[in-house]
Amino acid sequence: MAFLLLVSVFVIATCGLVYELIAGTLASYLLGDSVTQFSTIIGAYLSAMGIGSWLSRYVRRNLVAVFVQVEILVGALGGGSAALLFLVFERVESFRVILYADVLAVGILVGIEIPLLLRILKDRFEFSDLVSRVFTFDYAGALFASILFPLLLVPHLGLIQTGFLFGMMNVLVALWLLYAVPDAIPGARPQRGMAFVVLLALLAGFIHAEDITGTAEAATYPGRVIHAQSTPYQRIVLTRAGRDLRLYLNGNLQFSSLDEYRYHEALVHPALASLDRPRRVLIIGGGDGLALREIWKYPAVEHVTLVDLDPAMTRLFSGNELLTALNGDALKSSRLRIINQDAFLWVRKSAAAGMPPYDAIVIDLPDPSNYSIGKLYSLSFYRALHGLTHAETRIVVQSTSPLVARKSYWCVRNTLAAAGYQVTPYHAYVPAFGEWGYLLASRGHWSPPQRYPDGLRYVSVEETERMLHFPADMAYVDSGVQRLDNQVLVRYFDEEWGAYQTVW
Repeated sequence: MAFLLLVSVFVIATCGLVYELIAGTLASYLLGDSVTQFSTIIGAYLSAMGIGSWLSRYVRRNLVAVFVQVEILVGALGGGSAALLFLVFERVESFRVILYADVLAVGILVGIEIPLLLRILKDRFEFSDLVSRVFTFDYAGALFASILFPLLLVPHLGLIQTGFLFGMMNVLVALWLLYAVPDAIPGARPQRGMAFVVLLALLAGFIHAEDITGTAEAATYPGRVIHAQSTPYQRIVLTRAGRDLRLYLNGNLQFSSLDEYRYHEALVHPALASLDRPRRVLIIGGGDGLALREIWKYPAVEHVTLVDLDPAMTRLFSGNELLTALNGDALKSSRLRIINQDAFLWVRKSAAAGMPPYDAIVIDLPDPSNYSIGKLYSLSFYRALHGLTHAETRIVVQSTSPLVARKSYWCVRNTLAAAGYQVTPYHAYVPAFGEWGYLLASRGHWSPPQRYPDGLRYVSVEETERMLHFPADMAYVDSGVQRLDNQVLVRYFDEEWGAYQTVW
């Protein structure tokens, strides 16, 4: 009996940390800025656990019965929290209030568990032995959860199913006690009934998690969700409304099929068309293959290396018929090498290894909405790129909106300049995004191309001249340099886009 109670410590510790990780991950998906969300969620959760530990002192009698009730409650609330939060996100204005109320409630219940178990077990072990055993199992459960969560749970189950699964584990601990020591639990029979009702509800949620996710995402995204997938790195959602196919990563729009050609032509062609015969090209990001589609319009290109962190992206865009029709089967070329690695580490390692330089480098990354992406806009990263360039290499970086996020845009420009590049800013109008900014960097002077490949729908010599002109509301503003130790760009981005979204 004592050993099984210690095993239950392992189970409830695993469940408790999983609920914390679910809340932090979900907040990052929905609200952005992962460092801020995880920091505040963890702080709130740990504070709530402290409150729960303090409240446990007022439990004077029927310790096992109260522990069982806590397990049923934390199983119901913690297990269903991801589903609840996804469902209410687009339906209430006070989402943060509900998020933190849920975190506090779950944290308080989790905080009550260990003090109660210590008191239940105090007559079975010496005090020092009891504390060491309980906390050994507690910390082991936390370690198990921290490894399991990113490697297996999120990629294979997703947040909603994971929540329901671990909620069931809490309820199973309660049911085990209800059958193992019924005499120690007043009203054991009705509590068994309650536990079974909660267990069945959680099981139903687990089975229908995809339906719940679909309902939540139907309210979040315009159009019909035709593909949704959680990976260790992001939430990938594809929607369709008539002819419009849209990609969202962690809730942020990446392209609309109706106008993505404008974005990708503007990204690729001013750089590549300014080269005589570009042979070797590096793409960082761009796992959708749309920038690559534009690159293949240059017959001289002999080899392209595409470095994208998430293998799920490159698999999806090389296997789905709707998407391969959009990118022209660009990802299936024998001239392409796909590398699914962290681009920051890959660039530094490749430059140190003396890899042959590239003629063009196209950086097509998501916006710097969090620190993990922000490092790929940093001074350290741009300096590392020097090792993959020669005197004529052209580097182009998608750099968010110079209209909405003016400081962010010019911060990227300043960072490239601080890394030793000559930088040419330009922008294009993409209806799905509005005014969008790019930065073209090279070691020497860049001149606008006088000729582009045939068949382009947007970019031309005349349009390039317009792209280079910045009206007063997008003109240069003094802003900092993005360094790894300050990540000022992420703060700019969060402030500027946050203010824009609040207004609109």
